[in-house]
Amino acid sequence: MTIMSDYSYLVLLFLCLCNLSSSEAIIDGFSVEIIHRDSSKSPFYRSTETQFQRTANALSRSIIRVNHFNQSFVSQNTLQAPVTSAPGEYLVKYSVGSPPLPVYGIVDTGSDITWLQCQPCIKSYKQITPIFDPSKSKTYKTIPCTSSTCRLVQGTSCPSATSNCVYTIDYADETHSQGDLSEETLTLLSTNGSPIQIPRIAFGCGHINAVSFERGNSGIFGLGRGAVSLINQLRSSIGGKFSYCLVPAHSQSTVSSKLNFGDAAVISGPGTFSTPLFAQNREPFYYLHLEAFSVGRNRIEFGSSSSKPGGNGNIIIDSGTTLTFLPNDVYSKLESGVASAVKLPRAKDPNQVLRLCYKANSINAPVITAHFTGADVILYGLNTFVHVTDEVACLAFLPSQTGAVFGNLAQQNILVGYDLQKNTVSFKLADCSKQ
Repeated sequence: MTIMSDYSYLVLLFLCLCNLSSSEAIIDGFSVEIIHRDSSKSPFYRSTETQFQRTANALSRSIIRVNHFNQSFVSQNTLQAPVTSAPGEYLVKYSVGSPPLPVYGIVDTGSDITWLQCQPCIKSYKQITPIFDPSKSKTYKTIPCTSSTCRLVQGTSCPSATSNCVYTIDYADETHSQGDLSEETLTLLSTNGSPIQIPRIAFGCGHINAVSFERGNSGIFGLGRGAVSLINQLRSSIGGKFSYCLVPAHSQSTVSSKLNFGDAAVISGPGTFSTPLFAQNREPFYYLHLEAFSVGRNRIEFGSSSSKPGGNGNIIIDSGTTLTFLPNDVYSKLESGVASAVKLPRAKDPNQVLRLCYKANSINAPVITAHFTGADVILYGLNTFVHVTDEVACLAFLPSQTGAVFGNLAQQNILVGYDLQKNTVSFKLADCSKQ
């Protein structure tokens, strides 16, 4: 596990103390709505698309995203972020500045900085909301190069000793953002209707921006492990805790998923299982250790050869990737185990993405158990199969050459809680539409 240096810890503690809000809601915990990109509430929503067209797009985004998960930092001054042309499947609507301006950010547990487009924009892309103009906000402040925060953030530079701190972030798909590292008040609307104001949040105010993902959102809402992710900036006021409960994306429910912070994120009671959380080098991802899968009584070991060097984590848990990706040998054995258990006519995925498909308008899927260290997570059909047409259902797992990812389909209808103080992730089966 990566150990934070004494210097980084003190700076992080300073950031946390600066961001303590007088609002009791933060101390007691709060929840916000997160919007699936295919929801009618989303700026990406296209009413002309069918459910299966949306599924096909999600499969494609998953492959693009996972292909870049193992990208690394390419230089001292430029951050190569392992995010792709569709960095995430969920969005949060929040406000920035005083007076507050509503924006949409893509929720990304694989990004360690929150950034958005800012005026004046030298280069910009179209978004559904107005671009934030910091000159119209009374709480906006640039961060100077002399600030410890500037030195803490990867990908910053200082044109001169007296200048503002400049961040540059390049994503693996050529998405780019550059601008001033700044401080501002963010306002989140809790699910009980109360606004949660969070002052002095460090974020990227982008003046030069280019994206390859679809237009509509304002930028990235970073929930990764980095020191300036929203989670770590709020660490002392939320106890390093956040959780989510993902409503099945294409269910008939009109209820949105929830993102919880602080006491509202605590998962407890019967049926709660916890597993250690690991860090890998300087990556912003959340790693777990997966020991095996079981298909019924058939146990399939994950294998030490699949583990990455430098730690005990061997699989990224990610809310922004739809599918679950496994090393080739593990996937092959899992596919064989599922094929032995399902007695239905085989079919082909018309999208030519998924490997194991059946001709069936409904499928009695075998229960698959993911055996994490100390936590056995039961996966039902909604977690393991996806319908690609009315009559074809496919296993929502794929082999990967670039590492393992536990995707969001596998996490549907499960409370997933992160505790960065205890370094654990907890799971509890739930009906997320009722949470």
